Formats: sequence, C-alpha cells, structure tokens
Amino acid sequence: MAKTTKAKAKPAAKTKVAAKTGAVAKLKTPPVPHQALLNQVTIDAPWELVEAFSVHPRWKASDVDIAADMILKRLKKAGVKARGIRAKMYLSIPFDASVTLGKVTFRAKPPAYAKSVPDGFSAPLAYVSASYSRSVGKLFDKNTDAGPPVDVRGKIVVSEGFAFPQKMIEFERQGAVGVIAVNPGVDIHWGICTSIWGTPDLDDLPRKPGIPVVAVNNPDGLKLIEAAKKGESATLKTKLEEGWYEQTIPVVDIPGKEEPEKFVLLHGHYDSWDVGVGDNAVGDACMLEIARVLSKNPGALRRSVRIAWWPGHSTGRYAGSTWFADAFAIDLDENCVAQINCDSPGCRWATEFKDVSWMKETEAFAKATIRSVAGLPSHGERPHRAGDYAFNNIGISSLMMLSSTMPDALREEKGYYAVGGCGANIAWHTENDTIEIADRDILLRDIKVYLGLVAGIADAKVLPFDWRAQVEEFNTTLAGYQKAAGKLADLKATKAAIASLADALSAFHAGIDSGKIKPKVANPVILGLARILVPINYTREARFRHDPAVPIPPLPTLFAATEIAAMDSVKQGYAVTQLIRGQNRVVAALRAAERLVRAAG
Repeated sequence: MAKTTKAKAKPAAKTKVAAKTGAVAKLKTPPVPHQALLNQVTIDAPWELVEAFSVHPRWKASDVDIAADMILKRLKKAGVKARGIRAKMYLSIPFDASVTLGKVTFRAKPPAYAKSVPDGFSAPLAYVSASYSRSVGKLFDKNTDAGPPVDVRGKIVVSEGFAFPQKMIEFERQGAVGVIAVNPGVDIHWGICTSIWGTPDLDDLPRKPGIPVVAVNNPDGLKLIEAAKKGESATLKTKLEEGWYEQTIPVVDIPGKEEPEKFVLLHGHYDSWDVGVGDNAVGDACMLEIARVLSKNPGALRRSVRIAWWPGHSTGRYAGSTWFADAFAIDLDENCVAQINCDSPGCRWATEFKDVSWMKETEAFAKATIRSVAGLPSHGERPHRAGDYAFNNIGISSLMMLSSTMPDALREEKGYYAVGGCGANIAWHTENDTIEIADRDILLRDIKVYLGLVAGIADAKVLPFDWRAQVEEFNTTLAGYQKAAGKLADLKATKAAIASLADALSAFHAGIDSGKIKPKVANPVILGLARILVPINYTREARFRHDPAVPIPPLPTLFAATEIAAMDSVKQGYAVTQLIRGQNRVVAALRAAERLVRAAG
C-alpha cells in the first residue's frame, strides 16, 4: 500500500527538484515552428485567472455560472470575441456524507451520482479486498488482483480505492446496498461514481447508480475494514442534489485563412472540485492565453481554431463536452480535424511529459512538437475512457488529456499514490488543490506546448497524422488476441484486412512524399480515416452515442478473444458468436478505410 502522508503545499523549487530527481536535460532541437506566435505568450493574464479561481469554488451550479462570467469577462478584456452558449444538462451536486460505526462518526464525501440518503440507513459491513493502482495508466482499470469472492448481498461494501464506476457497477449488481471506498491517503478525494457518460438518455437510465456511495480517508477506512471483518454494521448518510441545470459554455472561434470551415478543437473543463487550481484552473488559463494570442493574429493559420471551456465535467461525468458533442455533432463530423484536451498543465514539479494521452496516429506529431517547444522527450499512452474525450464515437483524432507531470522518483520519494491530474500532486480532487499546486514557469512552458500543438495541426499543409502507426498497433493488438484465443477463435480475416490497409497506406504516404498526391486530396482521406478507424478502436456503441465511462480495450469487439480460453464450452460458443460479429465490424471498417486510401491514387 502506498504511504499516506499528506501533501504539503510548498512553492515549487525547480532547480532542487531537477538535481534531486535527475530530470531529463533539454534536448537539442530544430527551430520551433510558429515561433512568432509562441514568442507572444505571456504569463500575467493567465496567472491572474489562476489566482482568481484559487479563491472561487466551482462545483455548485451557481458558482460555476459565476466562473463562466469570469472567463468571458477576461476574454473580452483581452480583445477576444467570445460567446457563451447556454446548455441544459443533468447534474448531481454532492454536499455531505458520513459513516457512523457505533458511537463514532467518520467524515466522508459522496461522489456525484451516488444515491442521496440524508436520513441515513444501516446495514452490515462486508470487506472486499482490493489493491491501489501504482500508476495513472492503471488508475481507471478494475482490480485484477483482488481477494476471493465475497457475498455482499444486503451489505455495505468496504473496499480500497477510489469510487470509480467500474467497481461500483459490479458491487451493485452483486447485491450490495452501499459502498465505502477507502482512499489511499489521509485526504478524501471527490469524484463521480456513475458509468453514464454525460446526461443520460432513456437507454442509459438503467445504469444510473441506485445505492449510496461514500469515500473515506485511509486511517478511517482501516478502522472500517477491521469492523467489517468482525461482522459489524454501520450507518451511511449522503446528501446530494440532482436535476436539470443550465450552464454556460464559453466558446471562441479564430477563423483560418484558407480552410475556415475546418477547425482544431482545443478544450478543457472549468468546473472543478473545491477551488481546483491544478485541476483545472491552470488549463482554463492556458486556453485563455492561447485564445488571446491567436485572436491577435487573425489569418495566421490555414484552418480555424475553436476553444471551449466545459461545465459539468465533475458533477455530470463530462456533461458539458458531451452536450457539445451532441448539439454540434454534424459540424464536428464534417469539419473537426482534431481535438486537444487541456487538463492539469503547469503544475508544480511537473518536469516531464510522461503518460500523456494520445491516439497512435497523432503520436509522432505530438512528440516532435513537445521536443521542439519544450526541449523534452515525451511518452504517451492510449487515451483512457475518461477526461473530456466525448468525441470518440464521432471518430476524431485526439491528443493530450493530462499534461506534464512530476518524475516517478520524486513521486515515490514523497510517498504519493497515483492520481488522475494535478501533475501527480495528491491534492487532486481535494480541498488542498490550491494556488501552491500551480507553477508560473511550468505553466508558461506548457501554454507554449499547447499552442504549438494547436498551431501545428491548424497550419499544416497535410494533416500531421500517420495512420500507418495505428495500423501497426492494430497488428500488435490482434496478435495478442489471437495468441490468447489459440484455436478457439479465427481472426485471420482481420489480419488480412490489416495487411491490405497497411499496403495501401504505404503507397498513399509515398504519393504524398513525392508530391503526386496533393494536400487537397490527402487531407480528406486522413480525416476520413479517423471517422472510420477511431470508432472501431475506442468504442462499442454506434456512432453519435456515448460508451459508458469504463475502460475500453483496443479493438473492443474482438476483446472476447482474450477471455475465451477461460470459459466453459457452453459460454465459449457464445463468445465465438460474439467474435464473428465483432470481426465483421472490424473487417468492414478496415476495408472501407482501404477503399478510401486507394481512391486517392
């Protein structure tokens, strides 16, 4: 178990940290593209927003509305033309919670969407052992090394971890009447326990949580675990408010000079838990400064840039970005060339770009830009089913989610456990996410990185996404699935379709490099490939719907191949049927992609 020492709010000491952790030295890099734009980035205006948000909580709906006005007023002051779109969304606003054991009452926090039981209810406790994630890459996964099965029917489950939806769904399905999530440290983290992505529709409603859930800190949780082992009972109280709320989405559009209808979407959430400086006042400030710089340089880029600040991230499971994805789906489908998520840049001690999210086709471009602008190497991973990645079902190439982070050595030295933001500071989603979590110099650097990414895509003659990299990853994924299934599944049709598409892409890129295939021909193909290939790699639902907020593996309709060997013969038959249908979806998409590529000449 990770240490549970509390994060101390201290100003960043960058030179000492670099020496202590062996931070990677800056690399020799080629000239920075769009250097003239990057030179115009300053820190004063964005830092003023960080300071203003650092004393303004932003999870209650009325406070979120005030925050939207704060953003819009600052955009106007900077000479940026902006609009505030009023959006109606369903939210769950958490307030208070507690757990009473005998005569002792423990402080708790209810995750958004937990059932509200302000008068309390009592039931026996049941301990279900689990492990804490060691890295952000595993943070959202279900526990694979949990203890033996426990009968939780009619009981309040006590289990280690955060109140993420994957475990909550399982416990409720198993008959639990409540859940107590034991957080890893001395602080309690806010969160949201529903798997419903954004505002529910009629088909989503059956997955709405029907039990109370609370989070407690580790010292109190250990006492509750011991009580559960003794068969004791406890009383849960939760207070939340659910309903329909109108919230504001600030939006800025900076027109491009050659293809103004096409745009890069830069976005991040401005609602936060408590004052949420590292998650996500710093991201809001980053977007504010990029909007200012680009608005001062009209016509500097070929394509347009759209910048949006989301509400409903924390209390609606990305309700703001999901509303936007629904309301503007056709425009996004026809014109959005990429989405860039801005969450938790500019945090203290964040000297590395590690575990950054990006889709495989964007990886080479993202790495080159980070190296060029920041002089640093970077490492990325498959985007989690988290953040404001509300655009996968449309099929949009995507990059970034979390931003720079502290080195692993420093995190281990401090005894920090894995969290999902704040540059790995464990103040994430707590009342300790205050001004000390931000760092002016690191934020300035990260603003330039984000601006470099936005400008690099918006101004590229040929969209800088290499689908050969994604197809190569398809091959790796498929090989692992086939090996796991052995003779129980036949995935040869998918393998052949991947090989054929790879061959077509090789010729396509050779044509681009030689000048035979012009940008006006290449770009629609690159965009069209995203609409075809992103959904088969990141979604199970049909296009324009939203998958649940639970982990989704690569090529998810073929994932049963990894589980079929452990099934009995009857269930294996069902799995074979599922794989046939899943393979049909994948092969049809790969062949459609190949036809699109070959038609380009």
